[in-house]
Amino acid sequence: MNTNRLSKDAKIYIAGHTGLVGSSLWRHMTDQGFTNLVGRTHQELELTDRRRVEDFFDAEKPEAVILAAAKTGGIHANNTYPAEFLFQNLAIQTNVIDAAYRHGVKKFVFLGASCMYPRAAGQPIAETALLSGELEPTNEAYAIAKISGVKMCEAYRKQHGYSAVTLVPTNVYGPGDNFDPDDSHVIAALMMRAHQAKQSNAPELTVWGTGTPLREFMYVDDLARAVLFCLENYDAPEPVNIGIGTETSIADLAAMICDVVGYHGTLEFDPSKPDGMPRKSLDTGRLHALGWRAETPLKEGLEKTYRWFRETTNG
Repeated sequence: MNTNRLSKDAKIYIAGHTGLVGSSLWRHMTDQGFTNLVGRTHQELELTDRRRVEDFFDAEKPEAVILAAAKTGGIHANNTYPAEFLFQNLAIQTNVIDAAYRHGVKKFVFLGASCMYPRAAGQPIAETALLSGELEPTNEAYAIAKISGVKMCEAYRKQHGYSAVTLVPTNVYGPGDNFDPDDSHVIAALMMRAHQAKQSNAPELTVWGTGTPLREFMYVDDLARAVLFCLENYDAPEPVNIGIGTETSIADLAAMICDVVGYHGTLEFDPSKPDGMPRKSLDTGRLHALGWRAETPLKEGLEKTYRWFRETTNG
């Protein structure tokens, strides 16, 4: 462990600070006393525009950067718009990583994604599984972009001695998530549809796929704590998985969400829709060895998320 504590007035740029992960990071770091956080909305700073990224870093000169900005989505969005997922994420990463290095940023944190790992990787998936097999076809474009970000961080560290680290979060959910039923991740999509089914007294709720895939789900505030911990306590080329170490089937997740929402209809599964990877659980041994563990049980996190959803939508 290489401890590099940041002063509370250090200028820290959180790229993507209005998104699910970025907004949680902003809340958590503010709560921890950081007073000089910097953020820009998508309208204020288009990260795929190299010139605008250059101008931002030249003007702000942050001491640390957390790259939480990305084009993200669920299976449907990834499968439908692979060109956008590949181009936009490659452009964001290339512009921000390179500009941060050349403008003297002292510490850089890149957030990868668990879908970077091979579809048939051994479970739980260790960081060493990267590039050891074929990717899941439904999110291949996004995965390739994220892998490129990992390798860019490694290359800048190797060639320039740059302090860039990669963290690989498992599936994340919580306040600030995208609840669009077509483009969201599984928890937000199921929660929205269960809420709508409850309101309309629908007799059944259809869930994509067979319900058999196994996933782990991390409450976003736990991820925010892990990112800050690693920003201050980790500085090495090897990626670090950020997960909770327990798995839940999609069928059990759907049932739990219905319980939280208060929907009592029948769950129907549609096997004509894609399942994605059959199993995806991260080996968190490296993270635990650093001294950090997640705290929020799935049921508690779902309850907090649904409470936030109802408060923000007046549902």
